[in-house]
Amino acid sequence: MYELVVKGGFSAAHNLRDYQGRCESLHGHNWKVEVYVRSSTLKGGMAIDFQVLKGELRAVLEELDHKYLNELPYFKEREPSSENIARYIYEGLRGRLEGQGVNLWKVTVWESEGAGASWVEEGDGGRSEPEG
Repeated sequence: MYELVVKGGFSAAHNLRDYQGRCESLHGHNWKVEVYVRSSTLKGGMAIDFQVLKGELRAVLEELDHKYLNELPYFKEREPSSENIARYIYEGLRGRLEGQGVNLWKVTVWESEGAGASWVEEGDGGRSEPEG
């Protein structure tokens, strides 16, 4: 099984509504994002072109970049926490990567150098054979 990773990032503001402490106040982060895909097969020696994978990630991150996350529809009912941001990015990438010969495995979002959260889909978690 091959596993590939690409990195990206975005800057945004948020505040946690259901939290008592410093993070309940409006503040921002320069989030770093890691996306992991897996494939058991290669085409032309590659599971997927890194540029394709980076481009799809950039498209999803543009939806978040320089935004007040609490105002986005996805975060109206969900806390804009690193955990939920990781899931948002995962869900945004899942459809974009269909038919690309890889399975989306994990998205990790780092809000600081020492603190991050990941989303991994339950079930086969991308371990099955890719379609196509």
